[in-house]
Amino acid sequence: MRLRSEVGVVLAVALILAMPAGIAARAKTSQAAPSKRDTAKYEQWLTQHVRHELVMLPWLSVFDDLKFKVEEDRVTLMGSVVRPSLKTDAENVVKKIEGVSQVTNKIEVLPPSPNDDRIRMAAYRAIYGESALARYAIQAVPPIHIIVNRGHLTLKGVVASQTDKNIAGIRAREVAGAFTVTNNLRVEK
Repeated sequence: MRLRSEVGVVLAVALILAMPAGIAARAKTSQAAPSKRDTAKYEQWLTQHVRHELVMLPWLSVFDDLKFKVEEDRVTLMGSVVRPSLKTDAENVVKKIEGVSQVTNKIEVLPPSPNDDRIRMAAYRAIYGESALARYAIQAVPPIHIIVNRGHLTLKGVVASQTDKNIAGIRAREVAGAFTVTNNLRVEK
């Protein structure tokens, strides 16, 4: 009788310990890539994973603009970055995603320039220091990207309203030293 109760306790403990492993296995299975035969679902899954991996890059900042295109199991990286290592890091993390067969890296590395760095910081302070736009600065990934290339300032990303887009553009045009300012912000629908 005592042996049965001890066996019952051991089985109960084993089941309890095995439950998290089973839950983790099911969670991992649900994140696995869908069949490549279902191209639309696979591309959607791959797009989500590529976006996640790029956003999680530790040196990605508001001064970088990473874009990508997914075609079946091939990924093309585009955009512009301040740090050369970010170009390589982006390619490396995307290569490691399950099912990716090819990565084409067309990311432009912006030339180092103390003047461009000064314009970037001034634009950051002007835009994110504006009380109407300050809520964007506290997001995990601030949506307004400030790209400066040889003195030319471009705003990219997404804002909540046309008013926010206009305010960001006005504040960017006030930055001394920028030759041109292009406001390519998109308004959320």
